[in-house]
Amino acid sequence: MKADDRALPTYEDVVAAAARLAGHAHRTPVMTSRTTDEESGASLFFKCENLQRMGAFKFRGAFNALSRFDERQRRAGVVAFSSGNHAQAIALSARLLGMPATIVMPQDAPGAKVAATRGYGGTVVFYDRYTEDREAIGRDLAQEHGLTLVPPYDHADVIAGQGTAARELFEETGPLDALFVCLGGGGLLSGSALAARALAPGCKVYGVEPEAGNDGQQSFRSGHIVHIDTPQTIADGAQTQHLGQLTFPIIRRDVDDILTVSDRQLADAMRFFAARMKLMVEPTGCLGFAAARAMGEPLRGKRVGVIISGGNVDIERFCALLA
Repeated sequence: MKADDRALPTYEDVVAAAARLAGHAHRTPVMTSRTTDEESGASLFFKCENLQRMGAFKFRGAFNALSRFDERQRRAGVVAFSSGNHAQAIALSARLLGMPATIVMPQDAPGAKVAATRGYGGTVVFYDRYTEDREAIGRDLAQEHGLTLVPPYDHADVIAGQGTAARELFEETGPLDALFVCLGGGGLLSGSALAARALAPGCKVYGVEPEAGNDGQQSFRSGHIVHIDTPQTIADGAQTQHLGQLTFPIIRRDVDDILTVSDRQLADAMRFFAARMKLMVEPTGCLGFAAARAMGEPLRGKRVGVIISGGNVDIERFCALLA
């Protein structure tokens, strides 16, 4: 079923989500770097969601969604599917709210993300991301056990929760000229776009995805949702195959363009964050910065926001990518 404008979340939903998250989500820092400013000729502001609870922005949407469950839903529990960050976010949120959580995760998910999900109390069910349909597995588990399915991005409460990160960024920096946001299924980008249009109408909003998985770019430019095979990229959080029925219309309406970057650019951005800003950022979390670096001249003299989406990556893999 396609979403119409009446079914889409609004900025008012983002404001309501911020109230629910108060005292539960971290208000993550906004960092600057003289080196990036000199390199780009712009003023860059980094919203560090790698320092959020469970290490990524996903906590915002998960907690907002689960906090709205009724008593029956809480007793039965939640099921979700995720490559890692949404998995951890749902497991932690469920633990905080006193409900069971079942998470469908790919067999090749980063070990740190699997361990953290289990550590938060989630029951992990594995699948093969290249041959099996995680959405179908999630739906089957929900129906069989009476669970409530909370998808990683195509859910109004998830989108509203994710939008609170950009809301905080604008509250701290004031209006920006451009905002760069990583793009997988579109939850963070659509929520950020809602905040940007309300708080900084003149801000250009860019979604950024890996070159190997540019379904969002294809969808944005063709005017319909494009489905692709699971892309091969180091940005495991952006290995989605398509945008959502809720995220796509918001992105098409409120986002200025969808850009792509290479895995090499992501590794270079990881190296910069680690060496110069002392930040551990996962490849997906580097998408926005990599695109801002590549844009160059059009950003000169501008005030630019970049959302660092997460920092959950195995130490061994992190070191290998930097090497």
